[in-house]
Amino acid sequence: MDEDSLHFSFNDTGSDSDASSYILSSSEGEESDGEEMLNSVINDLDVPSINEKLDQYDDSLRMTSLRVAMLGKGHRKDRIKYGVLINMGLITFLAMLLLVLDSYAWRVVRLPLPPFYFTRPFLISAVLVSFAGYMCVPLLRGLKIRQIVRKEGTFKNFSRKGTPTMGGLFFIPIGVMVAMFIVGFSSVGVSGAAAVTLAFAAIGLIDDIVGLVKLQNYGLSPWIKVLLEVAVSTWFSLWLNKTSIPSPYGMKYLVPLPASLGIMCFGKCYLLLTSFCFVSLGNGIKLTDGLHGLVGGTASLAFMGMSIAVLPICPDLAVFGASMAGACVGFLIHNRYRASVLLGVIGSLALGGGLASMAACTGMFLPLFISSGIFFLEILSILLQVSCLKSKKFFKGSRHRLFKMAPIHHHLMFYGFNEPEIVAGLYGISSLLALLAGYVGLISA
Repeated sequence: MDEDSLHFSFNDTGSDSDASSYILSSSEGEESDGEEMLNSVINDLDVPSINEKLDQYDDSLRMTSLRVAMLGKGHRKDRIKYGVLINMGLITFLAMLLLVLDSYAWRVVRLPLPPFYFTRPFLISAVLVSFAGYMCVPLLRGLKIRQIVRKEGTFKNFSRKGTPTMGGLFFIPIGVMVAMFIVGFSSVGVSGAAAVTLAFAAIGLIDDIVGLVKLQNYGLSPWIKVLLEVAVSTWFSLWLNKTSIPSPYGMKYLVPLPASLGIMCFGKCYLLLTSFCFVSLGNGIKLTDGLHGLVGGTASLAFMGMSIAVLPICPDLAVFGASMAGACVGFLIHNRYRASVLLGVIGSLALGGGLASMAACTGMFLPLFISSGIFFLEILSILLQVSCLKSKKFFKGSRHRLFKMAPIHHHLMFYGFNEPEIVAGLYGISSLLALLAGYVGLISA
């Protein structure tokens, strides 16, 4: 082999003849004995063609995707089963609590009370809302009133996409009207609580409608919505200032505390505290409405805790709380995993307004903070996350997140907890907080 046969060029711009000049062969123009033997062996083998290999690859890929889909379907069925079991546990706990309350409520108020004082409004609201859901949910689906999910974020929350929303449109009025019919329209406290609940529902309805028109997951701008909430809460505070609600203290602006702390008179700050509770609770419940069935169960427990707390001061408001708790349970039948309808802003703001009105009419703000602890925890996680990011940016440091994702229930999902597990855990915490809030209210009155 001469020197010219081994010459090749490293120049990328060379011609094709130069690029093909480097040819390695044992001899020129003839095949060696080894090559003949190799060719004969290859011809004897049944080697699959490229198309056959692609077909085999497609079949294996199709089988793998089918197995993954069947596995996901099995997990989904398990979660639905767990969602039903969680709801049954919650309803059992509430039923036992209601029976105990009906047995000892007359001893708290030291007056004869109608039979099933708590159970009756609870059951009526729960049954009516559950039946109304079977009629209203298909109507909402037919009108294409569906949830719009944000594209940003790392969470696969798209299981809520396309689900009918604005569920508060049918269960909030039922809870309010049942309470009004049972206690009578002459009850000042219940009338005020019902009016402010429906007023906050109207704000939420406007927000939901604007969001549907804009095809976005938010409607009104945050500042406009907060201004409307402050305006309604201010109106309610002024109404409290002019209205005489029956109270054992004979004075206004009083906040009962446990016996060791006594009673505090907030004066005009009472109105500021009322506005704060209205605005914060409505938005806290809206943040909590991120998992299937979470807000319905926690809200029903919060209303039950407040019903126990306000019983010594205003028994009519205790009926209002029991009726709203029953409405939340009836809604939960359609909102559990996997939800067929979502709460919507109309429901979250209305529930926050109902809880805050019970505290504002009786001064039971401490039980309100305890029973609504989950909602305030959701708000606190958002505030801490934003504050942490802002402070790191201000000091030009690394923008390290305090939580993987806020609010707190999304942070738990990042650590591998699925929705039924998180919902069950928060139900347990809310049950303890409701009992504690009721106890604090009884020892404070």
